[in-house]
Amino acid sequence: MRVHVGSEFVYETAVPTHSVWQVEPRPDSEHRVLSEAWTITPDVPTHVYRDQFGNVCRRLTMPQGQCFLRYDAEAEVPGHADASDTDASEPRPEQLPDDVLVFTLPSRFCPSDVLADEAWNLFGAMTPGWSRVQAICDWVHAEVQFAYGSSSPVMSAADVFESRSGVCRDYAHLAVTFCRALNIPARYAFGYLPDIAVTPLDDPMDFCAWMEVYLGGRWWTFDPRNNARRIGRVLIGRGRDALDVAMVTTFGAPNLARMTVWADEIEVANAT
Repeated sequence: MRVHVGSEFVYETAVPTHSVWQVEPRPDSEHRVLSEAWTITPDVPTHVYRDQFGNVCRRLTMPQGQCFLRYDAEAEVPGHADASDTDASEPRPEQLPDDVLVFTLPSRFCPSDVLADEAWNLFGAMTPGWSRVQAICDWVHAEVQFAYGSSSPVMSAADVFESRSGVCRDYAHLAVTFCRALNIPARYAFGYLPDIAVTPLDDPMDFCAWMEVYLGGRWWTFDPRNNARRIGRVLIGRGRDALDVAMVTTFGAPNLARMTVWADEIEVANAT
């Protein structure tokens, strides 16, 4: 299957402002980018690097005034939903690979030490493994109310637990936090998610956040916001929490005048 994904931003800056962008898909996920293009007006030089988590980051300095930035891509995605294995087991801490251990620790937006008692009270008596992680997703999906404007850039999973409201970023943070509190490795992920084989929502398209959990010797996708195995995810980034994969990081205070995101299935006959 093929999808058309991308995003567009209009920033207004009082002074030249350096920035780091994460809106380009990772090259090591199940999708395959077939074509991509950047449009930046005024034209400025950019520099691409990989961060410590392997995410594609692009640096540029927005000039004073208005800056228009657009990323557009066509990608090929598997025609099946997210993989699953209901028999996948939870490895004990001593069985975890070295590079997985970091995803068992508290982070800025996922304070698993703060919510440890709540996690163990809710899920500690459950059978370890896939079913317990799914129970965490079921609980977060049912207990947290999705509401635009209910979150903020500094809202942590502890805040979400108290308010019981947020956006997909907050659903992922809370589920990741519960998993880590139970010594289950979990990492934050975000990207483009088209409405394939589901009823489209009335809300405008946006970036989507989910989590990846280490069970049975590999990472698996779980989506507490949608709580469904979905088709067509195009992964942009993964890290400890949203701080590691902010779509735009600015070294200053520019005004975001407009942001648009798209992720749509396209017919192969119409692919360009």
